Amino acid sequence: MVELKTPGEIEAMAAAGAVVARALAATQDAARPGVRLTELDQLAREVLREAGASSPFLGYQPSFAHSPYPGVLCLSVNDAVLHGIPDDYQLRDGDLLSVDCGATLDGWTGDAAISFCVGHTSAADARLLERTEAALRAGIAAAQPGARLGDISAAIGRVAREAGYGLHTDFGGHGVGRTMHESPAVPNDGRPGRGMRLEPGLTLAIEPWFVAGGRDAYRIDSDGWTIRSSDGSRGAHFEHTVAITGEGPQVLTVE
Repeated sequence: MVELKTPGEIEAMAAAGAVVARALAATQDAARPGVRLTELDQLAREVLREAGASSPFLGYQPSFAHSPYPGVLCLSVNDAVLHGIPDDYQLRDGDLLSVDCGATLDGWTGDAAISFCVGHTSAADARLLERTEAALRAGIAAAQPGARLGDISAAIGRVAREAGYGLHTDFGGHGVGRTMHESPAVPNDGRPGRGMRLEPGLTLAIEPWFVAGGRDAYRIDSDGWTIRSSDGSRGAHFEHTVAITGEGPQVLTVE
């Protein structure tokens, strides 16, 4: 069931979203060569604790996973693009790191992700990052009242195809609000003019993820969580929680 939020509930979601934004900014600032992924996860835990927020990631166990998620961040390095578990890996110069974070505050949830390179950024990585973030902007721009869900999906897919990147409709965007995953699903490709109509009060996590190699296959590590490109190419992931309002889309995961 799709739940439309009131203006006051959207404001409460924006408060949770601001915590997510702070955690992501702190993580990016701390991500330097030699830093362990567990250290970044601990830093995010402190940001959430200081805000009085909890993590919707910690202990989460969807049907595809054989164990509960052990962190408050998903930290995916290089060919890993989604759901990477924080472990003792030490970041290296040139690593491409994707960071996904959620926060629940006063019963409402925000969810967002960023990707960036640690230290040196190659030209190929810079293009992948720029195009994936451009797809997020395109998806948000398409999230207009009266438009269709497929308009968001089509806008994201168009950017991927034009860039020649691998595009996946699995593990895409989703509704968000009282919980991290609500209806509807927001695939990262689709046909414009199709799907449910976007109404004020609808809150969505829009999250394109692309892989540089151009293939649309992926594999899941033995940990049951980490999703990697099947060809070993690097991936990038960007996400914002967005509310549909009468005036247009409102990004909620910003400070």
